[in-house]
Amino acid sequence: MTRHTLTGLRVVVIGFVAMLATMLGVGTAAAHSAVIGSTPENGAEIASAPDRVSLQFNEALQEKFASLTVVGPDGNLWAKGEPTVAGDAISVPLEGLGPVGEYTIAFRVTSADGHPVSGTRTFTLTQEGTGTPGPKAGGQSSDSESGESGSNLLIWVFVGVGVVVFAGGLWFALRKPRS
Repeated sequence: MTRHTLTGLRVVVIGFVAMLATMLGVGTAAAHSAVIGSTPENGAEIASAPDRVSLQFNEALQEKFASLTVVGPDGNLWAKGEPTVAGDAISVPLEGLGPVGEYTIAFRVTSADGHPVSGTRTFTLTQEGTGTPGPKAGGQSSDSESGESGSNLLIWVFVGVGVVVFAGGLWFALRKPRS
């Protein structure tokens, strides 16, 4: 290899390492609101219904388009009224619960950065309640946080572009100069 080729190769390698170091920060920059606590706690077993179901997030939420439902083991809605957003928390009132079993808290909120975040938490009622159910639940949220899929795709796009740029730079640095 000539001295020119080695210098070009060093430049490409240093550039690639710098690009990778920069991309390591992409995951934290794309972070959205995350649940850090709930009442009742996720997976908790309770004997009676709390007055409210609430979720606390790691950052303030936007009030627009907030949704919080409680679906019982019978498939009925048990939350009464509209959800309330206050800073980093969202809550909805309950007027009792009904059958023994697992209840699902489904949420959809908008992060401070404008991205929607949704998911579920669960708790189990261990003693029959006296509450009155609401209507049957419609389209329930999935178990995973859907906000993550968009940011993961963006990371893979950056990685793909980085590989193509690196390969092009490597080809350019290693090609034989025309004499």
